[in-house]
Amino acid sequence: MLALLLAAPARAQDAGTLTLQQAVTLALQNSRDLKLARVQYNVALGEARVDRAAFRPNLYTGAGAAYTHGFPSLPGGQAPSLFQLDYSQTLFNPLLKGEQHAAEERAKNQKLEMDRMRDDVIVRAASVYLDLSKVRHSLELLRSEQSSGAKILEVVRARLAANQELPIEVTRSELLVARVQERIIRLEDREETLVAQLRDLTQIPEGQALEVETDAASFDAALATNQPDTEIVSLALQNDRGIAEAENERAAREHLLHGARWSYFPTVDLVGQYSVLSKFNNYDEFYKRFERNNVNVGLQITIPLFAAKTSANVALAKSQLNAAELLLGNKRQEVRLDVQQKARSVREREAVREVARLDLRLAQETLQLAQAKFDQGRATLQEIEQARLDESDKWVSFLEADFAREQAHLTLLQATGQLAKLFP
Repeated sequence: MLALLLAAPARAQDAGTLTLQQAVTLALQNSRDLKLARVQYNVALGEARVDRAAFRPNLYTGAGAAYTHGFPSLPGGQAPSLFQLDYSQTLFNPLLKGEQHAAEERAKNQKLEMDRMRDDVIVRAASVYLDLSKVRHSLELLRSEQSSGAKILEVVRARLAANQELPIEVTRSELLVARVQERIIRLEDREETLVAQLRDLTQIPEGQALEVETDAASFDAALATNQPDTEIVSLALQNDRGIAEAENERAAREHLLHGARWSYFPTVDLVGQYSVLSKFNNYDEFYKRFERNNVNVGLQITIPLFAAKTSANVALAKSQLNAAELLLGNKRQEVRLDVQQKARSVREREAVREVARLDLRLAQETLQLAQAKFDQGRATLQEIEQARLDESDKWVSFLEADFAREQAHLTLLQATGQLAKLFP
């Protein structure tokens, strides 16, 4: 009974229509690229934590035994002990601190890469969904167009048999039917490809029907196309992740330069050690007083008297910072030009769609007039079927123009950082 109850909602979901919002949500949940980006972000956070660990308490312990002959010492200079507890913590080391801050800034870049990958998945899923919706709608229209073409061919052949039409008209009608059939075959192949891509993005199994809305929502409400270019450019500069990454990289280079410059000053570490010694190593023969339990706590200060590497690090950090600043300026200019081009593309696509819409409207009105004449006996079946054929063809052209406009909207929304408003 439990299995039947669980299977019933699943069957109900299988029979439903997949919406654009659901397709994008499933793609975000199942994207392998997005999962990889999250793992890489966690790796970057781990690297930053490793660099930060030097400035936090580090406690080590161990035990062992060593035979010594002569002065009791180990190869590292320490005294052999039965038990040892070591403590270390860096208090002041500008070079390490600069590397730590640089790693933290670069971890932010990985977070930006993860967000960019999320936007890429949204755009891919939405584009495939809208394309599949357009293709299926176009197939419906072309099959209707195929039916009209077959009727026209039948009428022309009948007129040819009655010596009322030339043979060339039959060939022309056959060519029309063949062209429609060719377009249908191409769209059916395109449909199979898009279904496979959408299944791969959403992880919907093969056995489940994949129905999409043929009148998917438009992005007009989320994108004010009448905004001035200055506002669109401003949004892009504020939200572009490439610029943010370049700024983080510049900040990382600044931290490295700051650390390199302060490396001329001493470094300070807090160290401590507790050890348990044994007379087995003949300490009483070399020292007047033997102490089993020994504690050493203090500061280890390293003063650089002459370090050729420090000046080299400073020069390298300066050149890297200059390069980062130039890259940031180039990125801003690149984003400015790119978003202006995308805004122009949106306006062009809207103009093309408007022309296609009016062309479709004219074909629909022409069909209505032809239908009225046919009802009055003033038009032939061939004329009305030709009008239906033209109307279907204009519908397909309008769907192509509408899809191109929605794609342009998507790219502009991504460039200006407004996809989150549509798919939070």
